[in-house]
Amino acid sequence: MTVYQLFITALLFWSCDTGKLTLVADIPNHLKEVSAAEVAPNSNLIWVIEDAGNDNHLYALDKNGKVAKDLTILNGENEDWEDLTADDNGNIYIGDFGNNSRKRHNYSIFKITNPEKADDKVTAEHIDFKLPKGTKDRDFEAFFVKDDNFYIFSKENKEGILIKVPNQEGSHIAVVLTTFELDGKHNRITSADISADGKTVVLLNHDKLWVLNNFEGDQFFKGDVEALSFEHNSQKEGVCFKNSTTVYLTDERNGGDGGNLYLFDID
Repeated sequence: MTVYQLFITALLFWSCDTGKLTLVADIPNHLKEVSAAEVAPNSNLIWVIEDAGNDNHLYALDKNGKVAKDLTILNGENEDWEDLTADDNGNIYIGDFGNNSRKRHNYSIFKITNPEKADDKVTAEHIDFKLPKGTKDRDFEAFFVKDDNFYIFSKENKEGILIKVPNQEGSHIAVVLTTFELDGKHNRITSADISADGKTVVLLNHDKLWVLNNFEGDQFFKGDVEALSFEHNSQKEGVCFKNSTTVYLTDERNGGDGGNLYLFDID
């Protein structure tokens, strides 16, 4: 790294007021709309995607925020990619279920098998789903996989829904598990993750993180729900666990702001 690059890096860290967040790295400029983040088990790579209108690429960032791997998904159009999750075997899943217009009726999840060892072009398995008859279409931006099922949260100003879809290739009708309403004015969920031990769920908003504990099975909202403020507001779109007490966060680039990778302590 040149002296100039060192100076710019130091300036970035010194000049940013990130509240309770710890700035880790600046995400490359060409990734302006990062909409998710995920770390697979036993890996140091941080997988990210961009949302609607961007390329159908899955990127891996190293600990310095540099692109370490760039995979093109040959059979997975980016209609509106919104979140990532990983299973215990290191497979990555792309949630193509964004629906800002509420006119979309068919949703997809793309499974990328062992992407860390994949070539630069991959073919995905498709897990497609619809909502049950009589359920109005929603905008979904957050999910995780647990016990061979996906749990997918709608993005709402008030009452949202939590749905379940089996982790199985093919077409499915989602099961609506529950409705939920989080406290506060800003309660639209943009990303989610579950800890490796399955005991803690985190739900992301632009200015806070909800931490869900002491639930049984998949009754996530029947345990303890705590809101943790970042004391920092930006368009945060990605969250994933680094370990049991710390999460990674990403936000979208907006002019000279955002486009960063952060750490946040939930303990």
